Amino acid sequence: MKLSEVKQILSALENVEFQLENGTFVPEHFHVTEVGIIRKSFIDCGGVMRDEKVVNFQLWNADDFEHRLKPGKLLNIIKLSEEKLGIEDSEIEVEYQNETIGKYDLEFNGKTFVLKNKVTACLAQDACGIPSQKQKLNLSELNTGSSGCSPNSGCC
Repeated sequence: MKLSEVKQILSALENVEFQLENGTFVPEHFHVTEVGIIRKSFIDCGGVMRDEKVVNFQLWNADDFEHRLKPGKLLNIIKLSEEKLGIEDSEIEVEYQNETIGKYDLEFNGKTFVLKNKVTACLAQDACGIPSQKQKLNLSELNTGSSGCSPNSGCC
């Protein structure tokens, strides 16, 4: 989800709610402690130089159980970050501490923002020797036809 989408959604919400992909809600007294830009320059396993840039939101829970972040307040934080940091309309990555600090993609389900689990992947599969996955078929799905082998045909 891009920053522009988050801003559009926030402008129509009464409350800001986040939940993990497993359905667990981020406690409603969370804080957004950071809005920033994360840049990553790296070489993939195929030797290709890559650059990534995401807008980062960091969520944090404190012991101030009366705290509630309203959409307008988060929009103001985003606006200030855009002005001071020159943030562009990039994809959002959310940091949130569960057992450890996790990084999540962001989606919206019509009511709440959903922290989607990120996964690692090889960006250069053609260059690092990973074989392509073979198509998996059930034997019952194979078309034996008239030239194929069938039970009691004597071909085996």
